[in-house]
Amino acid sequence: MPARKLLTATLLLGLSAPLWAAKRVDLDYQVRFVPDSGLAEVSLTLEQGDLIRSLTFDLGDKGYYSDFSAEGTWTQDSPERGTWQPGKGKSSLSYKVRIDHPRSNDKFDARMTADWALVRGDDLVPSAHLVKDDKVELVSRLQFELPKGWNGVETGWPKVGENKFRIDNPARKFDRPTGWILAGKIGSRRAQLGDTDVTVAAPVGEGMRRMDVLTLLTFIWPEAQSVFPRDPGKLLIVGAGDPMWRGGLSAPNSIFFHAERPLVSENGTSSLVHELVHVFSRIRDTDNSDWISEGLAEYYAIELVRRAGGMSEDRYQAIRKKLLNWSKKVESLRTEASTGPVTARAVLLMQELDREIRKNTDNQRSLDDVTRGLMRMDKASTKDFIEISENVMGRGSEVLDSKLLR
Repeated sequence: MPARKLLTATLLLGLSAPLWAAKRVDLDYQVRFVPDSGLAEVSLTLEQGDLIRSLTFDLGDKGYYSDFSAEGTWTQDSPERGTWQPGKGKSSLSYKVRIDHPRSNDKFDARMTADWALVRGDDLVPSAHLVKDDKVELVSRLQFELPKGWNGVETGWPKVGENKFRIDNPARKFDRPTGWILAGKIGSRRAQLGDTDVTVAAPVGEGMRRMDVLTLLTFIWPEAQSVFPRDPGKLLIVGAGDPMWRGGLSAPNSIFFHAERPLVSENGTSSLVHELVHVFSRIRDTDNSDWISEGLAEYYAIELVRRAGGMSEDRYQAIRKKLLNWSKKVESLRTEASTGPVTARAVLLMQELDREIRKNTDNQRSLDDVTRGLMRMDKASTKDFIEISENVMGRGSEVLDSKLLR
């Protein structure tokens, strides 16, 4: 292109850019923990409220949210639903959130004491339907005000200041601080694993084996990277002892892991690695196919440790025998919520499928290829699993021609 035409095109592009460029609007979340009341005081502040038409929040049916106050208008048609229409200029919405979430057997999956709070950001800021102009882009930040004596806060989001984090999820129009959050008198250990900043944190005195967790993750991380072409920029693992729920719970950028849970259990699997697989894969299922996401997480909880050299062949076969005994009464994998025996039978099917794929492709393909195909889907059904597997193998599957999947 001649120099004069190139200059003209460049000038025109520069002049037109403001016409299509997104209008960036600051959204600041402020969270103040109040241990004496068991509540967190939360506020959302929009720098230019008139550029946002409305936010309609799903408040659930547990009564966790109260005392709403808004600049603009707040309308609540029912206890489960409320809509904020921001005012002009700088505009805020504030409310209170009850932190403790009791489960069965007097256990909790969110809790606040005088010394710490462990909660999911999803609960501090409920999901919402955002109505805005397509050209408006939110720039979200999360700031904490901690009680006297609390020394820090950890989230799965990048830190941009003291107790301040940048919230950016390109998959969402409404950037909210999802994932686990731990604040209080806490201790943390950090490591760089691949491209991921990993932090293991727990309240002081809760017995969390932070270095043991980092050691196991360091051990299996290269094997996880070889399977899952997706490294989170940051991963937070939090834990605490009783009366927190005695298990593991994953979020897109973080994991809760009970402080007394073994890294590798007596049956040879790892709850921690199981939850890590959920974080890496983000595979979701549909059409009574929960066996897919839960089966793959448990399959790799065994397989990644095995590939890393942490399991002998004898031990591997002993684990298979336990899975067989546990799942022998399972007649179908098709269920909305996979139970332990169903997940065990799903693992056995996946092990058989992996061997079938390797055999029919001269060891050039494996279940790893199926997993990567599933990761590209929004949600996966049993039909999708079969089609991807047979496409990877280049032929029909005898393993998947099973009444378990019908």
